[in-house]
Amino acid sequence: MKNYEKIIIAPSATIRQAFEVIDTGAMKIALVIDADRQLLGTITDGDIRRAILTGVGLETSIEGIYCCTPTTCGVNDSKEKILQLAVSHKIFQIPVVDADGRIVGIAEVDELLKASQRKNKVVLMVGGLGTRLSPLTDTTPKPMLHVGNKPILETIIDNFSKYGYTDIILCVGYKSHVIEEYFGDGTSFGVNIQYVHENKRMGTAGAVALVREKLVEPFFVMNGDLLTNINFEHMHDYHVSNHAIATMAVREYEFQVPYGVVSVHNGKIAAIEEKPTHKFFVSAGIYMLSPQTLEHIPENEFFDMPTLFEKIISSQHNAVSFPIREYWLDIGRMSDYERANNEYSLVFE
Repeated sequence: MKNYEKIIIAPSATIRQAFEVIDTGAMKIALVIDADRQLLGTITDGDIRRAILTGVGLETSIEGIYCCTPTTCGVNDSKEKILQLAVSHKIFQIPVVDADGRIVGIAEVDELLKASQRKNKVVLMVGGLGTRLSPLTDTTPKPMLHVGNKPILETIIDNFSKYGYTDIILCVGYKSHVIEEYFGDGTSFGVNIQYVHENKRMGTAGAVALVREKLVEPFFVMNGDLLTNINFEHMHDYHVSNHAIATMAVREYEFQVPYGVVSVHNGKIAAIEEKPTHKFFVSAGIYMLSPQTLEHIPENEFFDMPTLFEKIISSQHNAVSFPIREYWLDIGRMSDYERANNEYSLVFE
């Protein structure tokens, strides 16, 4: 997802200015945005040339020339979905917008087709006991339970590898030999795997401290019992473009109160709201952290991720959220495990 700053243009710009932006940007396209960075449309050199052929002058405004209904993709769209859009619409660049329609980048087909390798490490937390999934986890660590035709952990590693993140660190604990015997050094899965053993419960952030010397670039941290098809490359770019030192993927969660909620003031009923629905953002268990965050993690202590974010925020550092709207499932209970097996083929195959 390339930076878009050099190819943006205002709707009041002239055709001559649009030509200059397109030439300078070297992407054969310009993005028309308003003062709030809302994407209004796109304009290509082909649009301009067709306008000139009809007799329009170079000092004419691009209003009426640019495409007001461009094909776009979201920050959470997978590489496959973006490529499908590009093929079906016969285009080579697709603007990337957030949930509010604001431009956040541009995806180029040529770049998506490249098998780029990222040096950023992925730290996966796979040492938990998984007691809520007993008896399945009595002999098998939860990340190794099969969903679809492979272990949960293999799907997670495959998804990171697809985006070029192949340097994997597994923080193991419970029945670690099952994981190590299956994955080995990762060669047969097209990745490089290192193992870190937790001799005691360290928490999501505390375990990261065990490998702090290896983390010199922004790195991912993810729970090993999640199934999701979010675009990890977009989350990485979002982290960098927002100058964040910590980014947390968040998921909207809602629940409905099954009763009429009564507001009482000084003993009198002020209002009644029948079965209201409340919405919150909750942590999705996926994070991207810059090396600076390691300064806030103590040595050899239990330390969870919410506490780390609290420390970062209190220190006035930039911590941001990355909303995800794509498939996401935390496999914590037997009903989640059954649901994952029912949905796997629809999402990942």
